[in-house]
Amino acid sequence: MPAVPNTTPLSRVSYRVGIDIGGTFTDIVATGSDGQVFVRKTSSTPDDYSVGSARGVQELLSEEGIHADQVDVVVHATTMATNAVLEAKGARTGLITTAGFRDVLEFRRVRVPDLYNLDYVKPKPLVPRQLRLEVLERMGPLGEIRVALDETSVRIAAERLRQLRVEAVAICLLHSYANPAHEQRVKQIVDEILGGSVFVTCSHEILPEIREYERTSTTVVNAYLGPVMNNYLQVLTQRLAALGINKSLHVMTSGGGQMSVRAAMTKPAYLVESGPAAGVIAAARVAKRLDLLNIITLDMGGTTAKTAIVENAEPAKTSEFEIGAGINLSSKLVTGAGYAIKLPFIDVSEIGAGGGSHIWFDKGGALKVGPRSAGSEPGPICYGRGGTQVTVTDALLALGYINPDYLVGGALKLSSGDALAGVMQQLAEPMSKTLHEAAHGALTVAVANMVRAVKSVSTYRGRDPREYTLIAFGGNGPIVAAAIARELAMTRVLVPPHSGVLSAHGLLVADHEQELVRSFPGRMSELTAHQLSEAYERLVLEGRQALMDEGFDEGLIQIERHADLRYVGQAFELTVPVKGSTAGSTAGSTAGSTTPDLNNITQAFHQEHLRTYAHMAESEPVELVNIRVLARVPTAPLATKGPESRTAPVLVEAGARDVYFGPVFGTCSTAILKRGHLRGVWRQGPLIIEEYDSTCVVPPDAQATVDDGNNIIISLNG
Repeated sequence: MPAVPNTTPLSRVSYRVGIDIGGTFTDIVATGSDGQVFVRKTSSTPDDYSVGSARGVQELLSEEGIHADQVDVVVHATTMATNAVLEAKGARTGLITTAGFRDVLEFRRVRVPDLYNLDYVKPKPLVPRQLRLEVLERMGPLGEIRVALDETSVRIAAERLRQLRVEAVAICLLHSYANPAHEQRVKQIVDEILGGSVFVTCSHEILPEIREYERTSTTVVNAYLGPVMNNYLQVLTQRLAALGINKSLHVMTSGGGQMSVRAAMTKPAYLVESGPAAGVIAAARVAKRLDLLNIITLDMGGTTAKTAIVENAEPAKTSEFEIGAGINLSSKLVTGAGYAIKLPFIDVSEIGAGGGSHIWFDKGGALKVGPRSAGSEPGPICYGRGGTQVTVTDALLALGYINPDYLVGGALKLSSGDALAGVMQQLAEPMSKTLHEAAHGALTVAVANMVRAVKSVSTYRGRDPREYTLIAFGGNGPIVAAAIARELAMTRVLVPPHSGVLSAHGLLVADHEQELVRSFPGRMSELTAHQLSEAYERLVLEGRQALMDEGFDEGLIQIERHADLRYVGQAFELTVPVKGSTAGSTAGSTAGSTTPDLNNITQAFHQEHLRTYAHMAESEPVELVNIRVLARVPTAPLATKGPESRTAPVLVEAGARDVYFGPVFGTCSTAILKRGHLRGVWRQGPLIIEEYDSTCVVPPDAQATVDDGNNIIISLNG
């Protein structure tokens, strides 16, 4: 691989580099301390994603004249963890568990994603039964030892796993969240017998909470991903070093924070939804700058469309997530379809409706979009790389939304003839429709899927989307945003600058975080503030130390405290902040040590229950389930450089082309613009704004402008 030219910069400008791997494209963003922003999109390389990442970074540095020594920070988000589970390409994993609990992964929860689907088959466990072994021991729910650990049974199990050549071992013993002593001893024996040659995960290290299935499943997923992600991150680090970038690599977590590559290698399950989380974080920062209290995000790329809700500039979070069934699906849409991961996640609903999603007919003749995708290889028919199944991108090209000569700034030329022939043969002729009618019908189905995803984070949770602004990004998000907003009666769409690579940009503004949780059961009426304060303080010290081990100064660390509570007899809990959770810190202090107010915590739970379920029961006893601590080091804001001109420029348009907008508007001659053409003026649609990383469609019944922050604002008729 050729090296970046060794030229010394005239002035010292430092850069942060974000790398976001998607199913179709890998996005690279470099932001300079002088406010300059450079972007690069390159095709993802599924055989080895690190190749595409390193190639994209090298091309960007070379083209922009950036020396490798100027790169101070590299932050990464990847689909590697997700794909390893979806494609069953994780490590050969063994499970050691308490006698009688070998089949927890089989029993799962009594949930199915489609209640009336008689053909539903639950996913096969990531650990086959012959690799799930039992040991003799028993711990009580309060941490009391009921049956001492039989070390002979542990040695037999470990030896068996060694003979079966496992690459990873998950250890999950009953009630180890209350007392990890047995798990710790089992790990010592496993390391002794397997010689430290395998990746070992204990449940008390990854998820010290109640609920055996979720804890076992999360531990297994972490072990399953361990060897794969360790190898990938090591190779990526080496490839970046070969370019001369020797700064430490950080990785985005599913919860919206960054962690060091060393921590990521220990806890790879935290990386499952790293890319989508980065996009939400970036959109939240945009909303905060514009004083938009409530937004809904729409991130549509080549493989999927993701949506999330942000209120008061804070993304909604969840710890209920499933990965599987061919695609990650939020619990708001479906449960029982995949493997449970009970870790902090930005609450993203994900639908298999991206630019590369296949368009097909089911057995009943109904038109479907996704979740199968053409990916980057072979890609849609129009890519000319051997794809034969028509996709959403082919339909968009047939409608005139996409310029075949300007995808990725013209670096990827599209074959209009092949795409139109595919749409005609596979869609129009079977439906006895015209080319435009068939393509628009497919787009309508894709939009309906995405509307359902938006409803899952808004309407289904008691929020009225009409009161929110839709922020659209991803390579295809701005194309469909206005159509989605219209279906939801939303009147305002915002498209940020560099919207096609916004997730990569979000990597660079995410804070460094360590979130810790401990089971702490007990009725609030029976707990004392001193007990709770001591428990929190232990977690605070642990979280603080974790960030200090990553090299952060103690004085920079901020602490937040939360509690998981429920009414006695309920099955699930709600999370509320604990008063004093935002206490600052100074070097040598123990921030977050403010004595908790038990009454305040209880009342906060009642109010959250009312907000979530529209009722509360103040006379019912409340019990604490878990305590949580979030240790955070804020990331410094990026330097910004405004648009070249604040005045409306003379419009020298790129021309016009015919675009089909459906049966209501038909085919319209549509002006093709750049973002700068709209600065300071309102233009009536139809319009198409073409950029290097995305295309924005403004339909005939909408107006658009560009504000002082260089955001495209689309106003739809209410």
